[in-house]
Amino acid sequence: MHNWIRTGAARRGRHAIVAAGLLASAIEPSVVAAQDSTSKARDTTHAQTQAPFFTRKDAYLAAGFAAATVLMFPLDKRTAQELQEPGAQTNRFLKNASTGIEDIASPGAYFIGGALYVIGRVGKWDRLADLGWHGSEAVLFADGVTWVLKGVVGRERPFLSNASKPAALHPFRGFTAGNYASFPSGHSTTAFAAAAAVTNETTRWWPRSTWIVGPLMYGGATAVALSRMYHNRHWGSDVALGAAIGTFSGRKVVQYAHGHPHNVLDRIMLRTSLLPDGNGGVMLAYSLP
Repeated sequence: MHNWIRTGAARRGRHAIVAAGLLASAIEPSVVAAQDSTSKARDTTHAQTQAPFFTRKDAYLAAGFAAATVLMFPLDKRTAQELQEPGAQTNRFLKNASTGIEDIASPGAYFIGGALYVIGRVGKWDRLADLGWHGSEAVLFADGVTWVLKGVVGRERPFLSNASKPAALHPFRGFTAGNYASFPSGHSTTAFAAAAAVTNETTRWWPRSTWIVGPLMYGGATAVALSRMYHNRHWGSDVALGAAIGTFSGRKVVQYAHGHPHNVLDRIMLRTSLLPDGNGGVMLAYSLP
């Protein structure tokens, strides 16, 4: 009886640490974005005063993510095994909550971002086009970084060893075999990149939205990360690093784009359009922000 109580307490302690790490991944970026929003509202279509690209807030955010990832490593095996126990796998709430949520991140993020961009361009809603393009740009960049790391590290996915070999690495095998591309989590990267981009983009022209948009977006991204662990596709440290890459990608893509409105990609995607040339043809027109 006493052993059972101690075992249950130990499990709750481990789960509390894991939950705290993932919760930090969801809350901390929202807090940082909220601090950024204390400045006056900004128009997404105009360049802003140049600020340092990396700030002290970024350093704090990076430290938080690094701590969360490191904390996950010694808990990876036990957490993965406990999530695969019959009680957890037959839990109706967990099963229903995790079903389909991963599709919202991938490929959902690409379709949603693309749709916002097209609607914004066709309807001439600059902010909507900004949101769709910069969100998609952040996701593509973050996924590129994650793809390289997956390939180089070559970490085995949990289900290959029944969640018993979190340290099994096969360098460079991740490029050719998806079952050896566990670290970091691509779905987590995508979800957090989209969350960070949307939160920081909307904060620029509606600062007070941070306290609404931030928790919703990062909360959804955290749910995606947890579902990947629940489905035995990733270790806890996989999703923690994926969250870090995604968050920084989303934040920095938006910051760079609005600090450098004449960058090549934005000029092509947001400032050019096809117009009649007066001779029965069309021409490319570029509009200044």
